[in-house]
Amino acid sequence: MQLIDGKQTAANIKAEIAEIVSARVAQGHRRPHLVAVLVGHDGGSETYVANKAKACEACGFDSTIIRREDDVTEAELLDLIDKLNKDSNVDGFIIQLPLPAHINEQKITEAILPSKDVDGFHPVNVGRQSIGLPCFHSATPAGIVELLKRYNVPTRGKNCVIIGRSNIVGKPLAALMMQKGVDATTTVCHSATENLAEITRKADIIIAALGRPGFVTADMVKEGATVIDVGTTRVPDSSRKSGFRLCGDVDFENVAPKCAFITPVPGGVGPMTIVSLMQNTLRAALGEIY
Repeated sequence: MQLIDGKQTAANIKAEIAEIVSARVAQGHRRPHLVAVLVGHDGGSETYVANKAKACEACGFDSTIIRREDDVTEAELLDLIDKLNKDSNVDGFIIQLPLPAHINEQKITEAILPSKDVDGFHPVNVGRQSIGLPCFHSATPAGIVELLKRYNVPTRGKNCVIIGRSNIVGKPLAALMMQKGVDATTTVCHSATENLAEITRKADIIIAALGRPGFVTADMVKEGATVIDVGTTRVPDSSRKSGFRLCGDVDFENVAPKCAFITPVPGGVGPMTIVSLMQNTLRAALGEIY
């Protein structure tokens, strides 16, 4: 069993990006600039945005965090998006989700210019991805594919089962796994799937992205499979200073001995999500997509 170290892989990629940025700055170009808009004070969002700012620093990017309170109106947020769309010094920006209930998240997502949508959530980017055109890929799926490539995990013709059909992970990941160059035979399972264990036991690659701690058990995994755990659920733990621990969707202790490759939680997919955002921001600054 080989542990897939997302933390180290992300550090390597950030160093690669920093080299490119350093060379461009030496040539007189400005640094890539990523803006994160944070509405309210959700603990998870605060941590995530702070980690993005640290990643920007490591990559040599400029970064800005714009904060708005929970009572910001949808119109005010749309006005801010319009200003960021028009700001030539901003290469890409994200609106950190979730948003307060009175704001239509889809309307906000669609207001972002596709050329600055470094989260890869805009329908234009989603559509371009589905037919294999250049686009900004959703960060978590892109990070997973990058991990598989860097660890030389065989994907061509392999059976890949994705558990979860969210718009952020499951659906875009299925599109990426099927694309030429990856070439996996891909099955997407979800809450209505019957005989799930029978399906997963035939999988060469299992990607669990449903947000249910310990859902994937050893009896669902065949010997020599690769297991990618996307889950990051906070579980109460009085022994931790924070009062919780992060738990993945995979019963790691019992599943790991059966695997050829497996990602841990934390330290697996999570760091790759952030570094994929950095890669998208660099591509936006270089004008590689649009």
